[in-house]
Amino acid sequence: MSRNPIIRLDRVSKDYTEGAETRRVLHEASASFAEGEVVAIQGRSGSGKSTLLNLVAGIDSPTTGEVWVAGTCINRLSPADRTLFRRDHLGFVFQFFNLIPTLRVLENVQLPAELRGRSPGEAAERARTLLGEVGLAGRESSFPDRLSGGEQQRVAIARALVQDPRILLADEPTGNLDDITGEGVMDLLERLTRGAGRTLVLVTHSLQVASRADRVHTIEDGRVVPLPGPRGRTELTQVPP
Repeated sequence: MSRNPIIRLDRVSKDYTEGAETRRVLHEASASFAEGEVVAIQGRSGSGKSTLLNLVAGIDSPTTGEVWVAGTCINRLSPADRTLFRRDHLGFVFQFFNLIPTLRVLENVQLPAELRGRSPGEAAERARTLLGEVGLAGRESSFPDRLSGGEQQRVAIARALVQDPRILLADEPTGNLDDITGEGVMDLLERLTRGAGRTLVLVTHSLQVASRADRVHTIEDGRVVPLPGPRGRTELTQVPP
């Protein structure tokens, strides 16, 4: 990899206890993702794709191994420090938008910036700029339930970028959208990440979405496996949901 890795998983295992049983989702998985690249993660349902994103985000911690993000081993941080690290370095886009229904569009977007310590005025100005970039200028006062699914995902993308993170994580960002709307969302994600040199790691079942990535990995038997292709591109395989 010619570019420096900004994300590195070093022999990461993750176990979940369900009653009297322990289930291993990831097993000594190792992978590196470079700064400024777009990486797609595929795999069958339950294979550990969302778990991988949660580990990179510091939402969850590995059972064994290390997760390095932007030069920091985040599983060595306290829960409070992981939260602060996540606010400073990462944005997250979810399949089901996760907007706060009682807040207007502008308030949803500016909230993370306020939590980081920006004044309400500064946060609102940044939020308005991003809403303009995602094509939602003039919808600042709308509530989420007045927007289409594609518009809600655009709000979610603006919210994820309001703190200008180096890394954007997206869990099935088009999974709840029709094909045409999903294409528009991916156009937006690519423009706002590649143009700014951000790293985008996204989980997807869609072959069409994965085809936009610089590299594609699949999770097999608990390990992260790169799918090689001609000229350094990735040969894509449709993975059933």
